[in-house]
Amino acid sequence: MNKLTVYFDDPFWIGVFERVENEELMTCRIVFGPEPKDYEVYEFVLKNYHQLKFSRPVAIKEATETKVNPKRLQRKIKKAVENRGISTKAQEAIRLEREANKLERKSKSKRQKELEKELQFQKKQQKKKEKKKGH
Repeated sequence: MNKLTVYFDDPFWIGVFERVENEELMTCRIVFGPEPKDYEVYEFVLKNYHQLKFSRPVAIKEATETKVNPKRLQRKIKKAVENRGISTKAQEAIRLEREANKLERKSKSKRQKELEKELQFQKKQQKKKEKKKGH
Protein backbone atom coordinates (compact mmCIF):
# COMPACT_ATOMS: atom_id res chain seq x y z
CA MET A 1 0.00 0.00 0.00
CA ASN A 2 1.35 3.41 -0.96
CA LYS A 3 0.23 6.73 0.48
CA LEU A 4 1.26 10.34 -0.12
CA THR A 5 0.45 13.08 2.37
CA VAL A 6 1.12 16.71 1.46
CA TYR A 7 1.02 19.26 4.27
CA PHE A 8 2.27 22.75 5.10
CA ASP A 9 5.18 22.91 7.53
CA ASP A 10 6.01 26.61 7.72
CA PRO A 11 7.59 27.89 5.42
CA PHE A 12 7.48 24.93 2.97
CA TRP A 13 5.05 22.36 1.65
CA ILE A 14 6.18 18.84 2.52
CA GLY A 15 5.22 15.54 0.96
CA VAL A 16 5.60 12.27 2.85
CA PHE A 17 5.44 9.00 0.95
CA GLU A 18 4.50 5.96 3.02
CA ARG A 19 4.98 2.49 1.59
CA VAL A 20 3.83 -0.62 3.45
CA GLU A 21 5.16 -3.99 2.30
CA ASN A 22 5.14 -7.24 4.29
CA GLU A 23 3.95 -5.41 7.42
CA GLU A 24 6.91 -3.01 7.24
CA LEU A 25 6.65 0.74 6.82
CA MET A 26 9.11 2.73 4.70
CA THR A 27 8.90 6.50 4.34
CA CYS A 28 10.37 9.24 2.21
CA ARG A 29 10.11 12.99 2.86
CA ILE A 30 10.10 15.49 -0.02
CA VAL A 31 10.17 19.29 0.27
CA PHE A 32 8.04 20.89 -2.45
CA GLY A 33 8.68 24.53 -1.51
CA PRO A 34 5.72 26.63 -2.67
CA GLU A 35 2.26 25.07 -2.60
CA PRO A 36 2.15 22.44 -5.35
CA LYS A 37 -0.91 22.08 -7.55
CA ASP A 38 -2.55 18.66 -7.82
CA TYR A 39 -1.23 18.12 -11.32
CA GLU A 40 2.31 19.08 -10.20
CA VAL A 41 2.20 16.49 -7.41
CA TYR A 42 0.87 13.86 -9.83
CA GLU A 43 3.59 14.72 -12.36
CA PHE A 44 6.26 14.53 -9.63
CA VAL A 45 5.04 11.10 -8.56
CA LEU A 46 5.05 9.81 -12.14
CA LYS A 47 8.53 11.13 -12.93
CA ASN A 48 10.40 10.66 -9.65
CA TYR A 49 8.78 7.86 -7.63
CA HIS A 50 11.33 5.25 -8.74
CA GLN A 51 14.21 7.55 -7.68
CA LEU A 52 12.96 8.22 -4.15
CA LYS A 53 15.14 7.01 -1.31
CA PHE A 54 12.89 5.36 1.23
CA SER A 55 13.89 4.85 4.86
CA ARG A 56 14.85 1.51 6.29
CA PRO A 57 11.82 -0.71 6.93
CA VAL A 58 10.15 -0.35 10.32
CA ALA A 59 7.95 -3.18 11.55
CA ILE A 60 4.35 -2.19 12.19
CA LYS A 61 1.92 -4.03 14.34
CA GLU A 62 -1.59 -4.36 13.06
CA ALA A 63 -4.25 -4.04 15.73
CA THR A 64 -6.63 -6.94 15.99
CA GLU A 65 -10.10 -5.94 14.93
CA THR A 66 -12.78 -5.89 17.59
CA LYS A 67 -16.39 -4.87 17.52
CA VAL A 68 -16.47 -1.06 17.48
CA ASN A 69 -19.34 1.08 18.59
CA PRO A 70 -20.89 2.74 15.49
CA LYS A 71 -20.64 6.24 16.99
CA ARG A 72 -16.97 5.70 17.86
CA LEU A 73 -16.37 4.39 14.34
CA GLN A 74 -18.03 7.50 12.94
CA ARG A 75 -15.73 9.73 15.07
CA LYS A 76 -12.69 7.77 13.88
CA ILE A 77 -13.72 8.20 10.26
CA LYS A 78 -14.27 11.93 10.79
CA LYS A 79 -10.79 12.28 12.32
CA ALA A 80 -9.22 10.33 9.47
CA VAL A 81 -10.93 12.48 6.85
CA GLU A 82 -9.73 15.71 8.43
CA ASN A 83 -6.33 16.83 7.22
CA ARG A 84 -4.14 15.70 10.09
CA GLY A 85 -0.71 15.54 8.39
CA ILE A 86 1.49 12.48 8.50
CA SER A 87 0.98 9.49 10.73
CA THR A 88 3.06 9.01 13.84
CA LYS A 89 4.45 5.77 12.38
CA ALA A 90 5.75 7.72 9.40
CA GLN A 91 7.22 10.36 11.71
CA GLU A 92 8.95 7.63 13.70
CA ALA A 93 10.35 6.04 10.51
CA ILE A 94 11.66 9.42 9.32
CA ARG A 95 13.24 10.08 12.74
CA LEU A 96 14.94 6.67 12.73
CA GLU A 97 16.26 7.26 9.21
CA ARG A 98 17.66 10.66 10.20
CA GLU A 99 19.41 9.13 13.23
CA ALA A 100 20.90 6.36 11.07
CA ASN A 101 22.13 8.90 8.53
CA LYS A 102 23.60 11.00 11.33
CA LEU A 103 25.55 8.01 12.68
CA GLU A 104 26.78 7.20 9.17
CA ARG A 105 27.98 10.78 8.66
CA LYS A 106 29.71 10.77 12.05
CA SER A 107 31.59 7.55 11.35
CA LYS A 108 32.52 8.70 7.85
CA SER A 109 33.85 12.05 9.08
CA LYS A 110 35.75 10.28 11.89
CA ARG A 111 37.43 7.97 9.37
CA GLN A 112 38.26 10.98 7.20
CA LYS A 113 39.81 12.84 10.15
CA GLU A 114 41.86 9.79 11.09
CA LEU A 115 43.12 9.47 7.52
CA GLU A 116 44.09 13.14 7.46
CA LYS A 117 45.83 12.80 10.82
CA GLU A 118 47.74 9.75 9.58
CA LEU A 119 48.73 11.61 6.42
CA GLN A 120 50.01 14.56 8.46
CA PHE A 121 52.00 12.16 10.63
CA GLN A 122 53.54 10.49 7.55
CA LYS A 123 54.50 13.91 6.16
CA LYS A 124 56.15 14.85 9.48
CA GLN A 125 58.09 11.58 9.53
CA GLN A 126 59.21 12.12 5.95
CA LYS A 127 60.32 15.67 6.79
CA LYS A 128 62.34 14.39 9.78
CA LYS A 129 64.05 11.81 7.57
CA GLU A 130 64.89 14.46 4.97
CA LYS A 131 66.43 16.67 7.70
CA LYS A 132 68.56 13.79 9.02
CA LYS A 133 69.78 12.89 5.53
CA GLY A 134 71.11 16.43 5.12
CA HIS A 135 73.67 16.08 7.96
